[in-house]
Amino acid sequence: MKQEKRKKSAVREMMGWLLYMAILVAAAFLLVHFVGERTVVSGDSMSPTLSDGDNLIVDKLSYRIRAPKRFEIVVFPFQYQKGTYYIKRIIGLPGEQVQIYNGKVYINGKVLEESGGFEPIRSAGLASEAITLGEDEYFVLGDNRNNSADSREPSVGTILRQNMIGRAVFRIWPLDGVGFLN
Repeated sequence: MKQEKRKKSAVREMMGWLLYMAILVAAAFLLVHFVGERTVVSGDSMSPTLSDGDNLIVDKLSYRIRAPKRFEIVVFPFQYQKGTYYIKRIIGLPGEQVQIYNGKVYINGKVLEESGGFEPIRSAGLASEAITLGEDEYFVLGDNRNNSADSREPSVGTILRQNMIGRAVFRIWPLDGVGFLN
């Protein structure tokens, strides 16, 4: 009788551990697929803000609750190569008119005031003529404006909100750069 109680107790404890592990796996799955994800920067298009090899946490939840904001750094898939993702900064918002003229970005005819100390843009690309963004379109640029494939190029173009994976919010590597992104 004592052995039978021990077996039941061991089975009950094992079931408890299995349930606990199943809950942890489910929570991790939900966290990675709906809340946040780690990504690695490849290339220098966001230099000096982000560097090649930086590891970032992408917030995938915010844009389900609110609209993306100007100057946020977003992650989105490259439409012509599966498994390739771009990281860029939002410059133009839905309904705005964006143009690049004389090396400067204009939003609705006014020079965009930026605090990044960016060098003048040498190639305006598609934005040499004014681009009016649709109700769900965003214009994005890399911080390394003269070495970035972004909304100025036909292969990237404007980005739809539904195609944004999320916003890059935190750098976890390298250790000397750990912290929130602005």
